[in-house]
Amino acid sequence: MQTMKNATTTVAVASRRRFISIGAAAGLAGAAPWAFAQEGYPKQPIKLIVPFAAGSGTDAVARITAQMLGEALKASVIVDNRAGANGVIAAEFVAKAPPDGYTLFMTTNTTHSANPSLMKSLPYDPVKDFAPVSRMGNLPFMLVVNNDLPVKSVAELLAWGRAHPGKLTYASGNSTGIVSGATLSRMSGVPMLHVPYKSTPPAIADLIGGQVSMMVVDLAAGLATVKAGKMRAIAVTTQERTKLFPELPPLAETPELKGFDITSWNGVFAPAGTPRDVVLKLNKVLSEMANGTAFRERVAKLGFDAFGSTPEELGAFTVAELAKWKKLIQAAGIQPE
Repeated sequence: MQTMKNATTTVAVASRRRFISIGAAAGLAGAAPWAFAQEGYPKQPIKLIVPFAAGSGTDAVARITAQMLGEALKASVIVDNRAGANGVIAAEFVAKAPPDGYTLFMTTNTTHSANPSLMKSLPYDPVKDFAPVSRMGNLPFMLVVNNDLPVKSVAELLAWGRAHPGKLTYASGNSTGIVSGATLSRMSGVPMLHVPYKSTPPAIADLIGGQVSMMVVDLAAGLATVKAGKMRAIAVTTQERTKLFPELPPLAETPELKGFDITSWNGVFAPAGTPRDVVLKLNKVLSEMANGTAFRERVAKLGFDAFGSTPEELGAFTVAELAKWKKLIQAAGIQPE
């Protein structure tokens, strides 16, 4: 009886071990392919999603990033513009993409700082749905006006607006433009009508054509048009003057706008769940690139101030910026839509 009991126990244990082994194998067989994506990564082209149209500042920086990232990884990196809905279309696409390292997101404070306070609901969470990779830098903005508007300074613009109530309109192609325009109106007390656009390039086109009076645009997107004399720049949104336009005073130098300081930032994210090895490999390349001379010199011509970070630093920065932009938006009197 004892022998039979031991034999039965042995069979049961063996069967249980076999069951566990089969279950484990089945689990591995059914595992998502990106669970092993870090081995030999990258093995296929990488998409770098941009939430704005071609010709925008983020697009310009993304194209330089894609080229240099591809060279470093010895892989093809393709810029994929998915403009619309203030970056929501692109952000949702990336959030729901396979976390295998082949879909990356070059984005800004629009999707990852401002949208949660500008919109009542979002189809993505800027913290939970993304894996931070690296910061890439900051992009200053400037206030530009239509050439036919008879003003050459912020003081003259505000005086004209007070003398012509209801006549000033401002375009926007992103959250920085929305919040900057609303803040300018609130702080100065001059009513300004907001005209939203899908992205920056069509907003610039209408500004040149006289459909809108002014807009706050990033230096990269507005640089060529300003230098061509098609629209007039009168100030920057940062508290410091920029190297590209040292003659432009900060908006904060105007008495009514003391303390005005709004800057856009850029960073690279991957979908949440992307293998840690892949994130670290990408971070090493991107952070070294952003801190390196070659990249910095190229993007500096666009007015972009480049610098990299660790994934953890970008993650903490994102959380802090969400709180900062919530305060900016509430102070500007903008209601979520």
